[in-house]
Amino acid sequence: MFDTLDAALADCRNRLIRAPRDRKAPMHTPVIITGDVDARVMVLRAFDPAAWTLRLHTDVRAPKAQVIAGDPRVAVLFYDKGAKIQVRARGTGVIASEGDEVEAAWAASTNFARRCYLGEGPGAASDVPTSGLPAEFERTEPDDAQLLPARENFALLKITLTTLDWLYLAHTGHVRAQFARKDAAAAWEGRWVSP
Repeated sequence: MFDTLDAALADCRNRLIRAPRDRKAPMHTPVIITGDVDARVMVLRAFDPAAWTLRLHTDVRAPKAQVIAGDPRVAVLFYDKGAKIQVRARGTGVIASEGDEVEAAWAASTNFARRCYLGEGPGAASDVPTSGLPAEFERTEPDDAQLLPARENFALLKITLTTLDWLYLAHTGHVRAQFARKDAAAAWEGRWVSP
C-alpha cells in the first residue's frame, strides 16, 4: 500500500488538504505543542500544500501567543484512528494579528465563532465554572457592532512545517517514514526508518 517515500509524503499532504475542509476528518483537530511543552487540541483552519503551512485561529492574549513569540518551535500531532496513520510534524510558528490574511479569516468566521474573542481571555481566573464570555453573549450570537472589540483579540497561528514523521500501524508490520527540509523553500528529503 505505502511502498514508496513519495506515496507516504503524498498521504501526509492529502490528509492535511482534507483536514480543514471536512469537520469529520480525523486530522481536523490536531494537538499543537509549543516550546514550553504545553499541548492543546486546536482546529486546523487551512493548509497550504505548496508551502506546507498550517493555519489555526487563536487569541493574542492566550499564553501560547507569548510562548511562540519567544520560542517559535511548534510540534503538531495528527492521528487517524480508522486508517491507523499518525503524523508527527515540527515547524516554526508565528502569531499574526494584522494583514490581509487575518482580515480574510476574521471575515470568513461566523459571529457565533467570533464571540469567543469577547471574553476575559484564555486562562483568566474565575471563582465559578465559566465560558469566559460576557453574560449577555452566553448562548447568544452578537451582532457586528457588538463584535468590534473582539477583533483586536483575534489572531492566526501559522506553522511552517519542516519535519514530518509518518507512521502506518499495520498488523502485518508497522511502516514509518521521516521527511525533512532545511527551510520553507527546500524540497522534502525522506527516508524509511524502523517504527
